[in-house]
Amino acid sequence: MPVEVIETLPPELTGPDADQYDIIGTKTTYRLAQRAASYVVLKLERPVFRRKGDNKPITTPAPFNVLDNSVADVSLLAGLMVDKFQFHLPLYRQHQRLQQAGITLSRSTLTNLVKRAIALLRPIVDAQTQSVLRSRVLAIDETPVKSGHQGRAGPQRGKMKSGWFWPLYGDADEVVFTYSNSRGRAHIEQVLNDQFSGTLISDGYAAYARYAQQQPNITHAQCWVHNRRYFVEAQKDHPEQATEALQRIAKLYSNEETIKTKGLTGEKKRQYRLEYSQPVVSHFFQWCRDQLECGGLLPSDPLTKALNYALNREASLNVFLEDPDVQPDTNHLERALRPIPLGRNYPRSLVM
Repeated sequence: MPVEVIETLPPELTGPDADQYDIIGTKTTYRLAQRAASYVVLKLERPVFRRKGDNKPITTPAPFNVLDNSVADVSLLAGLMVDKFQFHLPLYRQHQRLQQAGITLSRSTLTNLVKRAIALLRPIVDAQTQSVLRSRVLAIDETPVKSGHQGRAGPQRGKMKSGWFWPLYGDADEVVFTYSNSRGRAHIEQVLNDQFSGTLISDGYAAYARYAQQQPNITHAQCWVHNRRYFVEAQKDHPEQATEALQRIAKLYSNEETIKTKGLTGEKKRQYRLEYSQPVVSHFFQWCRDQLECGGLLPSDPLTKALNYALNREASLNVFLEDPDVQPDTNHLERALRPIPLGRNYPRSLVM
């Protein structure tokens, strides 16, 4: 393997009194570093010296390393973490890649390095979470993920456990992912309680609505894209009515595109929505009520479900009209979720 030699000189050997010292040896430390598609050993050579007339040797301190007493350079830690969590390359595959490069490290060593690196990142995640929770408008979602294994015994032995990522998207386009073993409302309360006040944007999952109803300092806004999906599902059985609903919703997004093109913000954006989008929204909900009053739809009919879904969320779907900082959907958050579904193609992506 290639070895890069890094010479480290202490201030004593480079200052005005450098001629007062004799180098009597070299202390060598090795670190394993990562380069693009390759690995390299960093050979850190540190002079061992003494002052003339003094028999006491002095060893040059080793350069700072993010993990004490570790052979891993920060570049190796970053590579392990990015490959594992961003590109869904499990540690057992990274271990195979190291072996193919002629490097002998145990799987447990890689696991411990990742755990220690995660601990180093915890303060950053906590600070980012607090920053996101200070947002005036916060988008939230949840998505399932497989993580770890079940117990070592019993019928579930060896099977993957189900967990949930709960991403939070704040005003500064920051996204932070929280994690829970379940999809229950308790996690929402744990993350948001007494820390967030403002407008909460979500999909139609009832746990968000129930939580927001009990918080006087939170306004709940819901996503028009999720509302639209129910009418897409109803198109097969009711193409005419469903298409009309989709066209009405499309008008809202045409108005949003005009707002973006004109660069409208703040009060001007709010006034444009009230003038052009509010009538569209009002007519849409009245149309929904008219469809239900016509009769002939079974409760289990896809169109009935779509109409009821929209009408039950009328108040929260109207919120974006009055607040220019509220988006009509959670598409910005959905885009941040893309790496998670990608990892589902690798069922052991979260296995240490």
